Amino acid sequence: MRDVTLRFIDALRTAGLRISVGESIDAVRAVAAVGIEREPLREALAASLVKDEADRPLFEATFARFFATPGARRKGTPRGHLSAGVEQRPHPDGLAHLLDRPPAQRREDTQPSRQRQPHQGRDLQLEQEQPGGAQEEDADGEREGGGTDLTPSSRSLAALLTRRALLDKPFKAFGPRDVEAAKELVEELARRLHVVLSRRYKRRKRGRLDFRRTIRASLAYGGVPVDVQWRGRRPGKRDLIALCDLSGSVALVADFLLALLAPARAYFRRVRTFAYVDRFCEISFEHGYVVPHGELDLYAASDFGRVLQQFWQEQAALLTRNTLVLILGDARNNRRPPRADLLVRLRHQVREVVWLNPEPHERWNTGDSVIRLYTPACDRVLACSNLRELLGALRRCV
Repeated sequence: MRDVTLRFIDALRTAGLRISVGESIDAVRAVAAVGIEREPLREALAASLVKDEADRPLFEATFARFFATPGARRKGTPRGHLSAGVEQRPHPDGLAHLLDRPPAQRREDTQPSRQRQPHQGRDLQLEQEQPGGAQEEDADGEREGGGTDLTPSSRSLAALLTRRALLDKPFKAFGPRDVEAAKELVEELARRLHVVLSRRYKRRKRGRLDFRRTIRASLAYGGVPVDVQWRGRRPGKRDLIALCDLSGSVALVADFLLALLAPARAYFRRVRTFAYVDRFCEISFEHGYVVPHGELDLYAASDFGRVLQQFWQEQAALLTRNTLVLILGDARNNRRPPRADLLVRLRHQVREVVWLNPEPHERWNTGDSVIRLYTPACDRVLACSNLRELLGALRRCV
């Protein structure tokens, strides 16, 4: 019954009900307590899963369809075209008759017949499936044809575990499939970051009274201050300058960083993004791809010291006391002059300098890494060796 309950919960979610994991656990416990009689089962599931009385009709309809019993046939409907639930569950006790049968017979009775029911949609196919078929498969869920036979709840759980593993997987260990899966995940993370930033500009529901706006809003109510307005401290928009290393060791992280920053552009007064290897050029992020606006040799040896000198000479006018400078790079300068003094001068001209290092912390200052020379000129140096750290670093600095 646990598997049946989980399938029923998936059918409710497909129908449009919002059900949390905690409510699913409560439903499984309630079913174990009341048994499989129809009326107690329905009330126990409703008490566990229905949060709003307005959702009760949808629950009742889904319950009746999922735990269908034989009823009067529609006028003119042949017996061979009964509904899927009636055809597969012909006993008044719902699913109770299946529990008394051997597993082989259960599987025969619970397998969906797509040849007899070509008109049934995806929702009914999910509801028709019963426990027995999926549990008899191999441990890895693979059939002889190479496909998978996972229940909707199993698929969602597997997807959740895959996403969590991808969040914590180091960028250095990414394969081609990981990159494609991470692009979809980054789109969702970007939307979440957009929501976090948008909260800063929402009007507050408490605080100091804004008398002027309250009086203006009261004109619609004949001078009665029904709609009270509060005065909140809305942060001023800053300028953002992003310098992203596009050399082979960091290019993937730069793509993810630019994708996460794309929805945040509205919360800055001005955004300028630059890419560099041994020299820099301005870039834009369009339709998921980096578009350079100048010449950039991606196969050159990294030289951030030269990039700093070029940036100071050509783009110093962009640096103001309201500017956040975001630098993404591994600080591996191929043993060339690091020119940390130019980064110190740049820091005196701006509001904040944040360095994001995509390498694991234990690799900092090893080999040709000179991050220790740039650290004194930065307000913060944050590790971002995986997607979780990258998102956390952006939330802290933007």
